[in-house]
Amino acid sequence: MGNIRKQTIVSSILVYLGFGVGAVNMLLYSSESGPFSLEEFGLTRIFFDYAQNMLALGALGTIPVIYKFYPFYKDNLPKEKMDIMTWALFSTIIGMLLILLLAWLFQSYFVNIYTAKSGLVVDYYNWMIPFSLGMLFFSVLEGFSWAVGKSVLSNFLKETLLRIITFFLIVAVYLGWIEYATFIHLFSFLYLIIFLVLLIQLIRENKLHFSFTISRVTKKFWKKMLGMQLLTYGGNCIASIAATIDVFIIAGFQNLKAVGIFVFAQYAANLIQVPLRSIQAVSAGILSQAWKDKNLKEIDRIYKRSCINLLLLALFVFGNLWLNVKEAIQVLHIQNAYADGLTVIFVLGMVRIIDAGTGLNALVINTSTFWKFDFYSGVVLLALRLPLTYFLIKNYGILGSAVAELIAYSIYNFIRFEFLRKKFKMQPFDAKTLYALVLAIAAYFIANMIGYPLSGWPSIAIKAIVFSGLMVIGIFYWKITPDAHQLLDVAKNRWGKK
Repeated sequence: MGNIRKQTIVSSILVYLGFGVGAVNMLLYSSESGPFSLEEFGLTRIFFDYAQNMLALGALGTIPVIYKFYPFYKDNLPKEKMDIMTWALFSTIIGMLLILLLAWLFQSYFVNIYTAKSGLVVDYYNWMIPFSLGMLFFSVLEGFSWAVGKSVLSNFLKETLLRIITFFLIVAVYLGWIEYATFIHLFSFLYLIIFLVLLIQLIRENKLHFSFTISRVTKKFWKKMLGMQLLTYGGNCIASIAATIDVFIIAGFQNLKAVGIFVFAQYAANLIQVPLRSIQAVSAGILSQAWKDKNLKEIDRIYKRSCINLLLLALFVFGNLWLNVKEAIQVLHIQNAYADGLTVIFVLGMVRIIDAGTGLNALVINTSTFWKFDFYSGVVLLALRLPLTYFLIKNYGILGSAVAELIAYSIYNFIRFEFLRKKFKMQPFDAKTLYALVLAIAAYFIANMIGYPLSGWPSIAIKAIVFSGLMVIGIFYWKITPDAHQLLDVAKNRWGKK
């Protein structure tokens, strides 16, 4: 776990740095005195969710195949004879053509649905295409980066550098250097920029090779690779639609203003997901290798550690967030309309905690020989998500979307948990899980009680210090995770050497 822990910490720091820049961007987007309306901010989220669906359709299931089968290429072929990325490139070109075709076919649908209530979507529809293509190219190369142990670099580019470039574009609007239309035009090329950076760096480090001779590994495994690609293609499409459908339904039933409020709440809740996203990137190649070597003991250990560590981190982030978010909206002079999303933040926070607390269940399944199950569980997710989201948004607005997500993802994670428990006897929960929950709840109420008489920045500071301090003390006192003491020992040793 040491290598995973080290890379996860570095990756999480970089991702949180990115989220810090993103928080500044969010403040600039949502400031009472800023040039961006709620609708204009909401459009940027439409770009991401549209591109996410196009990525799922255009990637053709290639990305999981890369990090699942790369260990077989690495262990049996010299670098210059590996042709896995040649086939990935071929699939990506087909995917690019598919995206262009789908974008043309979907245009009339978007015009019919969004002209009345979300006209900006129609006005800037064509600029979503380069944004989508950039996400496709980058994501395929990112999957390869995970396989070769360069997840820190790809995470930095996607989570940090992308937001830094966005920051400069936003500042340019504030200073009057560019209009909103120019901002969107430049915004649409963000992923193409970071794709080129990643491509150049992998080539410079001699990590990326294209062989146009069919290798013996490809000859041996091509049927399995193709089978996995086809099934994961369907699974990825299902997962993408399930994850993004709410924004499109909100834009259709309500307007981009409601999308802006929902996205603000979603961004706040997504702070909880940073460690999960980091450890997924770091662990993909390691779990693939462990499955190849049939090292179930190592897989079980990674799965269990991921559950308790990610649960603690999720509780830590959410506790600090929920204690202070209402106060932060006021002291940071964010537009009052965004406060309508507070309840949404709480519900989505519960979703993220459940997701984090069930650890790397999806990745463990995806990298195993039972990766087909991820497709079947995804079908269940979509079957729950679509009707729930449609009905609850129609009747309860953006809160309905959050509740639909809570119900659907709770069932989805339970199904995957049960599969691993019954199939491999992997059960990650014990008394320490209960200790973590009790500790977080107790720390929350104590911090809230101490900070209650105060207001503004003093209230935020006191609550954050008390809650964080109690969480850290409790984790070490109850020995909830062995990684905490191991990190402390590493720090002591390094400090002692100095």
